[in-house]
Amino acid sequence: MKNWLFVLGLILGCAPAAFAGETENQRAANAVRVLRDLTQAPDKGLPSDMIANAYAVAVIPDVIKAGLVIGGRHGLGLISVKTENGTWSNPSFISMSGGSIGFQAGVSSTDVILVFRTQRGVDSIVHGKFTLGADASAAAGPVGRSAQASTDAQMKAEIFSYSRARGLFAGAALDGSVISIDNDANAAVYGAGVTPRRIFAGGVSNVPSAIVDFRDRLEEYGH
Repeated sequence: MKNWLFVLGLILGCAPAAFAGETENQRAANAVRVLRDLTQAPDKGLPSDMIANAYAVAVIPDVIKAGLVIGGRHGLGLISVKTENGTWSNPSFISMSGGSIGFQAGVSSTDVILVFRTQRGVDSIVHGKFTLGADASAAAGPVGRSAQASTDAQMKAEIFSYSRARGLFAGAALDGSVISIDNDANAAVYGAGVTPRRIFAGGVSNVPSAIVDFRDRLEEYGH
């Protein structure tokens, strides 16, 4: 009896570890799905040279927007930065939230992509909460095969924002949205106490395949 209880204790003790990070792996898989859809419709959405020339890219799938008069949005995703050797880093997990006031009703779900053109916005996210349009200039990103058709106002922006609903990607105005690091998700995947900077610098091991797929898809779409 004591032996059976000992074995049961071992099983129960190991159970949390077995499931640790599964939710985060699904988040990464959803982000890969969004990037894969981009590669399948290069003429109808985010230009590939935007990814190739970006400092960082954030993908937040299935952002839920809901409300009646006072609305809000919330989503969970990932962000990767371009390393010094030109490859994409392991991603840090992030969350996005925001609100709006006006006549609105119902619930909608959209995929969001943020293209960071400078390091400043990413540094702000790492150091704490970051608000699009307040902490760095943001604009709806250009669409189509090439970013050369961008307006002057767009090209002055530090961040380009896109959203996808009903299967089509388009530039989106997301000013007021707050981006922050999801430390709990990072701990579940990479280990307790691992910082975003350590993740970006490649200081983590045993990276799940879904995370590797996210990096590979950025590499593929940016060439």
